[in-house]
Amino acid sequence: MIKIYRTDDRSIHEEDKIQEGVWIQMIHPTREEAMQVAEELDIDIDDIMAALDEEESSRIELEPGYTLILVDIPTVEVRHDKRAYTTIPLGIILLQNMIITVCTEDTPILHRFVKGRVKEFSTKKKMRFVYQILFRAASLYQAYLRVLDKRRVEIEERIEGDTEDVDLMALHELESTLVYFATSLRANGVVLDRLTRYKRLEQYPEDQELLDDVIIENKQAIEMTSIYRDIINSTRELLSSVIDSRLNNVMKYLTSITIVMAIPTVISGLYGMNVNLGGMPFASSLQGFGIVCIIILLICILALWLLRKKKML
Repeated sequence: MIKIYRTDDRSIHEEDKIQEGVWIQMIHPTREEAMQVAEELDIDIDDIMAALDEEESSRIELEPGYTLILVDIPTVEVRHDKRAYTTIPLGIILLQNMIITVCTEDTPILHRFVKGRVKEFSTKKKMRFVYQILFRAASLYQAYLRVLDKRRVEIEERIEGDTEDVDLMALHELESTLVYFATSLRANGVVLDRLTRYKRLEQYPEDQELLDDVIIENKQAIEMTSIYRDIINSTRELLSSVIDSRLNNVMKYLTSITIVMAIPTVISGLYGMNVNLGGMPFASSLQGFGIVCIIILLICILALWLLRKKKML
């Protein structure tokens, strides 16, 4: 899908054809749509399609007549019937008099620009537009990181209650997501560093402050990712220890019960041996069975008391 936007008098509206000062938004374009734009604007088709490859890494490429900026942005996906977070590439192509964005999804980062919810947004000020996109991406990373931390807190609050193995899997998924975020944020940081050094990318003096803000937000997101990874790792170790401890307690209780149950089994086994009854205590007494049962009960109570004293029960 291809949409063309242009801002005039601080308001954004959709255009029917490509012209100077427009923003061309390409959302999961087909090969034919990408070829059409590439031929009309003299752009390499591979540079347009690069953002559609999930394995593409963040980078900047200076080509004759245009500049390709490729960054990773966060997005939401459904994994195992649950909301999960990952990263996807976003391609930004800067031409002399227009800008092109290419992405596989209608990301909320660009959706805010379409709705006109970004202050001082202009399709004619290309570098400021790029910095605003990167700033929104860094802010969205931080928002998703806070959501991930809330999920960790929910799992941590269940540790004292009904903790299950599924919580360990959930923590593993959170940790995997943070690894993806950290990798993407570091790669985006390299792109931001290069943006400060390329003289070819013309920008307004006031845009430098916005670029500095983007760099700060990106570094803060990297720090948040590192901190949350350490906390999740600690929580996972704690959860694993709690599960192991509960398993050990269960085994301890089962062992104690087995010891107590072995007492009547041993005594009844002795009385069941095929030997002379005269040698068995209480064998000739009418109350012998009751006496033996009482003795078994007393021994079991004594065993329970000893196990309780040793904190085995």
